[in-house]
Amino acid sequence: MMVWEDRDVRFDITPQQMKMRSGERVVDKLEAIEDTKGNSGDRGRLIISNLRLIWHSHNMPRVSLSVGFNCILNITTKTVNSKLRGLTEALYILTKANNTRFEFIFTNLIPGSPRLFTSVIGVYKAYNSSKMYRELKLRGAIVLNKQLRILPQEQIFSRVNGVWNLSSDQGNLGTFIITNVRLVWFANMNELFNISLPYLQIASVKVRESKFGMALVVESSEASGGYVLGFRIDPIEKLHEVHKEISSLFNVYSQCPIFGVEFIVQDKASSEDEHIEIPDVDEPEIDETVNDGADVLAAYLADGHHHDREPVFSKELGLAIEKLKEGYTLQTLWEVIPS
Repeated sequence: MMVWEDRDVRFDITPQQMKMRSGERVVDKLEAIEDTKGNSGDRGRLIISNLRLIWHSHNMPRVSLSVGFNCILNITTKTVNSKLRGLTEALYILTKANNTRFEFIFTNLIPGSPRLFTSVIGVYKAYNSSKMYRELKLRGAIVLNKQLRILPQEQIFSRVNGVWNLSSDQGNLGTFIITNVRLVWFANMNELFNISLPYLQIASVKVRESKFGMALVVESSEASGGYVLGFRIDPIEKLHEVHKEISSLFNVYSQCPIFGVEFIVQDKASSEDEHIEIPDVDEPEIDETVNDGADVLAAYLADGHHHDREPVFSKELGLAIEKLKEGYTLQTLWEVIPS
């Protein structure tokens, strides 16, 4: 189950990529937001879903961003100089995707409205506090007195006793708990020896031969470490029953995943709905004024250095300036349109 929406940062996304995937929903929508870092002076729409932030320009809808919550390293406020609002407080977001740091600055063009800050920060906190729905967890505090700590949207379907975990030569006897969002196993002798595997991170569920006889084999996704987990359940009929139940719940979940991110916008007008109009993008039309992909990425790159570069003497200006980055000259920094 490939879910990229919360785990990637993408630029100039297609209308298809802008649509809500199964299980994704709009939490809030703000119509007057400036992307101050990359498109200062351009009014746009910010869509906050339970997985990501989407921004697109009103004037040129194909100028857009998708920022997954899993990529965010830090959110704070920052005083910026906006072309549309002047000196004002803006939302600063530092992210990391594919080993590259990007920073984003969003400015609310409606004075006195804190909704940009409250909605984005609130949903991000809700995303971070619901990782058990989406991430494999080993040896976690998920079981207390042989009972599973239930997640808010979780429902237990089955409890299967006498399940051998085949990760060691002698095996460990334990218990399966099968819910609508995950598969949990814990050892009977030590409930801290456990695994919580969300369906979101399951690659396959099969019954196959092992050195312990027929076993249930569950493979986790590459994103969660690519684990191969083996379990033996006797008798063989019970093994096939459990396999059928897990496969069925996995298929149902795949159709409509439960990501666990719950947040209600307090000052949102009741008349507003979650429907978003995907802007029309005229693909064949080429706008020569739009920068290429490399320039788009460069606009959002975070330096990574939190100290000033050493001062050097500039013969052209006749004064000391901060040392230029490699590949830059004074002429290119002053040019509005590259020559």
